[in-house]
Amino acid sequence: MFIALVFGVMTMVGCNQNNATSEGNSAKVKKNVYIQLYSVRDDIKADFKSTIQKVSEIGYKGIEAAGYGDGKFYGLTPEEFKKEIEATGMEVLSSHTGRPLADNISETNWDEVWKWWDTAIAAHKAAGMKYIAVAWIPTPKTLADLKAYCDYFNQIGEKCNAAGIRFGYHNHSFEFSEIEGQTMYDYMIANTDPEKVFFEMDVYWTMRGAKSPVEYFKKYPGRFEILHIKDEKELGQSGMVGFDAIFRNAETAGMKYMVVEVERYDYTPLESVKMSYDYLIDSPFVKADYSK
Repeated sequence: MFIALVFGVMTMVGCNQNNATSEGNSAKVKKNVYIQLYSVRDDIKADFKSTIQKVSEIGYKGIEAAGYGDGKFYGLTPEEFKKEIEATGMEVLSSHTGRPLADNISETNWDEVWKWWDTAIAAHKAAGMKYIAVAWIPTPKTLADLKAYCDYFNQIGEKCNAAGIRFGYHNHSFEFSEIEGQTMYDYMIANTDPEKVFFEMDVYWTMRGAKSPVEYFKKYPGRFEILHIKDEKELGQSGMVGFDAIFRNAETAGMKYMVVEVERYDYTPLESVKMSYDYLIDSPFVKADYSK
């Protein structure tokens, strides 16, 4: 993920869509748009409770976390985290976390790996998570190493399924490079069990990898239960990502949830995530709900 400069938080952000006196989102059609909290990472570090309240007031339906560690989320117990999110009117959807294998995969301490995952899965279940996604892995050096990760993901997915949680993988752009003549992303999709592993496609990073999200939707229908809706900065501002085509093919993708992520900004983070929310709300090609 990018490290971004953060400017001050604008006080104009945070108008409540349910407030009849506001002129912002109150007159707009409500859509189920979720947010990756990495989008407001520095604000969260400064004031977690105030930040998630402001995110809720923008109109976001729920959150995807990026702050899990040692059984806690942003330093809170799973129960505390769930309570804080739900107190704003939002819901807990998903979380980015993961444990990479040893650099030399054959030297991986599997007892430690599975102990870590047992703790993580229990914490995510207690927090009410529907999904866990690995946000990144080190680029494998060989196809055998990549196959080891696919097998690893299948096993994690089996453990998550037993807990009632879906497990998946979130891409950047390096997955569209080749290892021993095979495109890494295609190999991962082909060598993971759809019942155990979904793919959270980041549409911006796919485009940066010189690939078409829609072509992947058509090639692997149903594999992409969550889409990271992202642009160079605020949604719809760069003209680089074909959001209309992406959303018109969302059912083919298998998308159930759309998660906004803003990593870099032209404005303050909260203003940027509000602009991105408004872009989706105002776009006629974006349906209100994809979960059914």
